[in-house]
Amino acid sequence: MTEKPPLDGSEDRVWLSEGQSETQLTNADGLDGVETPDEDRPAWDSKIQYVLAQVGFSVGLGNVWRFPYLCHQNGGGAFMLLYVFLLLIVGVPLFFMELAAGQSIRQGSIGVWKHISPKLAGIGYSSCMVCFYVALYYNVIIAWSLFYLGNSFQYPLPWEHCPLDVTTNGTVKECASSSPTSYFWFRKALNITNSIQESGEFNPIMTGCLLAAWAIVSLAMIKGIKSSAKVMYFSSVFPYVVLFIFLIRGLMLDGAIDGITYMFYPKLEIWGNVQVWRQAATQVFFALGLGYGSVIAYSSYNPVHNNCHRDALMVSAINFMTSVLASLVVFVVLGFRAKNIALRCVAENLGHLSTMTPHESYQSLGWPWINTTDPGSVSLVEYRQWYSHHSSFVGPNITDCSLEEEMNKGVEGTGLAFIAFTEVMALFPASPFWSTLFFLMLLNLGLSTMFGTMQGILTPLMDNFGLLGRHRTLLTVFSCVLGFIMGLLFTQRSGNYFVTMFDDYSATLPLVIVVIFETISVAWVYGTDRFLDDIEVMLKWRPPVVYKYLWKYVCLLAMVGLLAASLLRMVFKRPTYTSWNQNTASEMTLEYPGWALAMIVMLILFASLPVPIGYIHSMLKNRSVRNTGSEEAVSQEMHRELYTKCSSTEQLDSNSHHQVLLEEEEARPRTAFLPMGNEHYRLLPQQEEEDEELDTRV
Repeated sequence: MTEKPPLDGSEDRVWLSEGQSETQLTNADGLDGVETPDEDRPAWDSKIQYVLAQVGFSVGLGNVWRFPYLCHQNGGGAFMLLYVFLLLIVGVPLFFMELAAGQSIRQGSIGVWKHISPKLAGIGYSSCMVCFYVALYYNVIIAWSLFYLGNSFQYPLPWEHCPLDVTTNGTVKECASSSPTSYFWFRKALNITNSIQESGEFNPIMTGCLLAAWAIVSLAMIKGIKSSAKVMYFSSVFPYVVLFIFLIRGLMLDGAIDGITYMFYPKLEIWGNVQVWRQAATQVFFALGLGYGSVIAYSSYNPVHNNCHRDALMVSAINFMTSVLASLVVFVVLGFRAKNIALRCVAENLGHLSTMTPHESYQSLGWPWINTTDPGSVSLVEYRQWYSHHSSFVGPNITDCSLEEEMNKGVEGTGLAFIAFTEVMALFPASPFWSTLFFLMLLNLGLSTMFGTMQGILTPLMDNFGLLGRHRTLLTVFSCVLGFIMGLLFTQRSGNYFVTMFDDYSATLPLVIVVIFETISVAWVYGTDRFLDDIEVMLKWRPPVVYKYLWKYVCLLAMVGLLAASLLRMVFKRPTYTSWNQNTASEMTLEYPGWALAMIVMLILFASLPVPIGYIHSMLKNRSVRNTGSEEAVSQEMHRELYTKCSSTEQLDSNSHHQVLLEEEEARPRTAFLPMGNEHYRLLPQQEEEDEELDTRV
């Protein structure tokens, strides 16, 4: 009997028909030449570690300052309903898809998509590139939190009052024209330039804070998930404790109920606005961390039979509830802030009224009961009622004092955390305590997301390159050092503008492209039926068939629509950024200069190019293998003619047959998604007389 040579040069594989994925067998130790034996792969110590890691990664700073702002600007409760709808039909299915892929293949993003087809390996490299972009600027935000945390141990807080100008012995003009919190943020923390074109020198304090931030990340991840998981117990849980404390404290504040009412009041007309749908879909997309590869990396350390479907539902629900909790805290605080600003406005107007001449008596203005010696005796509602009837009789220096107008001046991102919240905390009794608590929460939110982002870089590289996998510590330290060096771009005086650029453009489009290709890979290249078959083997039960149609049509069309809407917005609305003008002490909206636009385009291209490059590289490699196979076949034919007495024709035919099968295997997508251990292999009975006719794909 002629022995059949192995197709991959190491051991036999048995394929079953494509319609029977539940019995398809692949070798977990030989994915495209990458050795990842399960027994050598790290694993979570417990399920709670894994859940905290996934929640910590998905729940980040965006839940605190992006989601509340979007609710604020886009119809409050109506936006929340829209968000939940998109979360259920797009977010959860895609999140479940990534969890299942990582858990079944037990590799990072590069290995997972390479396993489906070598032509798709570029998807994983694009994920790594985007993760690196995000890590660069995200750690700068952590550095800012460290700076504010260090300054919180002072009483009074350094942003509570404007400093004195030693030359004029008066208040610094820039601070007097804006506010103490704005002045401290733009001048003391960032020492910002007037535009992105004025780079300025490095900010030494922020450079030191950035170094400390990268050192923390490096120490927490130096031993892989074993060290980062221990940190997660604190970094993932502590923010919830702080949010509940702030919520309880905030509900006791004057104006808190006004803020909550403003938040939840639904404006259903926003559902007809395409841009609102785009913003809601983008928030769903980023809230769950889709496309980064971090979700895949974390789930790859799970046991094969872990219930990843339940994890997808649980983590998505926790993420949404965290966004609602954070929004409650934000609107309670903003309601208190708006009420204070409106009451100060009333007091200032009463001061102007008190200087009126006798013939402009209060009685002639319809306000016979005014008491200028006690401005607090006049409520905001009373003042607004009076102003609505008599505004035409007073001068321009008497203005309306609207709480709703102050609430409409919504702030997002760094403005919410480092300006609005710091302003409110300065009004609290024991303000250093609240400030320390708040920035410690921001620090932990940022770190937990940062750990997941770095895992999305390190895990695929270690899985795909054996040399890097054997030097985990060195790779982690090198990545952090490289991140710090490149992060110096953000610690110059114009660094905040580059943070905005990276946040707005470096991740959005590339990540959407990555998720589109991920969905195509599973739904159309591999096949949803086969994917569900493999999940059934993994979970011991079959997920609902609705996922098949969501993956194939709804999610894919939603992602393509989001990509088109984002591209059209960039084309028709020139990218802008918000700058701080020192002379006017106010924010201005400026257009990016030409070189900055070129930089934006290059960032998007560099992150997206690995997908087509990976496809082209695989095609060229397959062509090379085909050519090599043809030359070997000619050589074998010559040997057959010259040495027929010394060679076995049957053996040569078998070798040629398996060489062709090897080429076909390289060129086609993987026929199985779920890797199994060697104990799952089973040999098929072979008969000598049928050996020549037996195909390797039974």
